[in-house]
Amino acid sequence: MLSILLKRFFGAIPTLFVIITLTFLMMRLTPGGPFDTGRVVSPEVQANLMRAYHLDEPLFSQYLRYLGDLARGDFGPSFTSKDFSVTQLIRQGFPVSLQLGLSAMAMALVVGLGLGTFGALHRNRPSDHAVIVFAMVGIIVPSFVMAPILTLVFGVTLHWLPAGGWGDGHQLSYKILPVVALALPRISSIARLSRSSMIEALEQPFIRTAYAKGLPRRLVLFRHAMRAAILPVVSYLGPATAGIITGSIVVEQVFSIPGIGRYFVDAALNRDYTLVAGVVVFYGCIIVLFNLIVDILYGVLDPRVSRR
Repeated sequence: MLSILLKRFFGAIPTLFVIITLTFLMMRLTPGGPFDTGRVVSPEVQANLMRAYHLDEPLFSQYLRYLGDLARGDFGPSFTSKDFSVTQLIRQGFPVSLQLGLSAMAMALVVGLGLGTFGALHRNRPSDHAVIVFAMVGIIVPSFVMAPILTLVFGVTLHWLPAGGWGDGHQLSYKILPVVALALPRISSIARLSRSSMIEALEQPFIRTAYAKGLPRRLVLFRHAMRAAILPVVSYLGPATAGIITGSIVVEQVFSIPGIGRYFVDAALNRDYTLVAGVVVFYGCIIVLFNLIVDILYGVLDPRVSRR
């Protein structure tokens, strides 16, 4: 298992290098710059700004300087939020995005596994067909469409829940709509995966053997069948968890949540090179981390993996 984790870790380094390079080049080659505002600035002031942030250097020199800063754990200064560094902005916004993403992933895992197992146990019945229809609708309708619909129905029309904002960060009412909007597509995916894998697991010989020994159905289902059925779901959890955290950017914009998505969108619009690159690199590291966690969980659930 250790050798597999080390291979995955060192294999992720070239991926992160490519992400850093592409992000750096795309932001630098995009028309416009961080100091192209509607305000008239004298050429001397413009030149001083470019010199202060090393933007007057050749592109390759800027790239090497940026790689050196990243090697020291420094994402650089923000060009638009001049009182904060990129690291400080990520530190402020990421806890909110992390809380939102993990809450949505927890809901997706519990509800998705429940629906998938329910559908597998009632295979080809109307209730099973209802689960399949729900899963298809959840996959088809993305979060950026579901979020405004939930806001309109439950926030604006019915006034049951706040239509936006995050409150003081501890009020549950502000979290329900964004968490549900972010979790619905993942609920559908997990429901489909768990239903298919549960149907396959229930048809395995060891399940028939467990029933033949007289074990109760609940014990057979949760101790034996669930352990085999959850393996495809665990494989999905790594990229899904990273994706749900990074994908919260749109939901944060719709619900005016003070997460890292707000900084990322503003930075992209204002050509804040270092902030955009910092968020992309940070999220790349998050994806690598969650994939490593999934490899560990997979090895725990399936000991054959650790022997390969």
